[in-house]
Amino acid sequence: MASLLGDTDLEPAAYLRAVGAIFATFDSRTQDSGNISFGVEAGGRRWFVKTAGNPDGTAFLTHPERVALLLNAQRLATVIHPALPHLHGVACSAWGPMLVYDWVPGELLRAAADRRRDPASAFQRFRSLPPEQLVAAIDTIIDAHVRLAAHGWVACDFYDGSILHDLAGRRTWLVDLDNYRAGPFINEMERMFGSTRLMAPEEFERGAAIDARTTVFTLGRAFSVFLGDGTRNPSAFRGTANQFRAMATACRPDPADRFQSVAELADAWRG
Repeated sequence: MASLLGDTDLEPAAYLRAVGAIFATFDSRTQDSGNISFGVEAGGRRWFVKTAGNPDGTAFLTHPERVALLLNAQRLATVIHPALPHLHGVACSAWGPMLVYDWVPGELLRAAADRRRDPASAFQRFRSLPPEQLVAAIDTIIDAHVRLAAHGWVACDFYDGSILHDLAGRRTWLVDLDNYRAGPFINEMERMFGSTRLMAPEEFERGAAIDARTTVFTLGRAFSVFLGDGTRNPSAFRGTANQFRAMATACRPDPADRFQSVAELADAWRG
């Protein structure tokens, strides 16, 4: 393991091949951030190594912006929770930092818009699980966000692509939370990063406060997508009446009308 965390002047792929075996590569074919990540086998174990990608490449974000987000992810990794893959350390390479995480099994729920209704997609196979299994996964997602909120983190750019689920092992992990921010803070972008399906109204309003109530809304919308049809339609919701009420309260447009903390949402969801 020590070799994986060694600093190098090589590009990440060349270095990782020298110290182990790359069995998976995640690049522009799977996401558009410009980051390039690797599944690596070394020391008899599997690891997930995330980099900021090629400094000379073109992407939505510049290379310095991607490096800044990786350093933000390093800070977030000080929060320990079973649903957050453990960060073992950070090494320097010709492309900047390499974050070395535990490799966890499962499928990313992210589906392109044209595949979101495809029954074969991981997203739809997750949604089609029995309600009790979905609720167990949601409980994990809530619990992790209670822990993150207790350390001051606000959910930003959380969507189905942030969720890795192992259908066979019934385990859920949260990944790629690089855009989460210490809060509260003010929206200086107008339209912030994220999936429109889950974003709170204040994430579209320059000068609006972004805080734990924003996380509450995003989680509520995620619950409505996974257990319902993405709306506050009770007939489409497969959870309990109590869970529906918690979801509906979390999704109220005015932050003052929502639960004022993620912990309050968790308590209401669990009755």
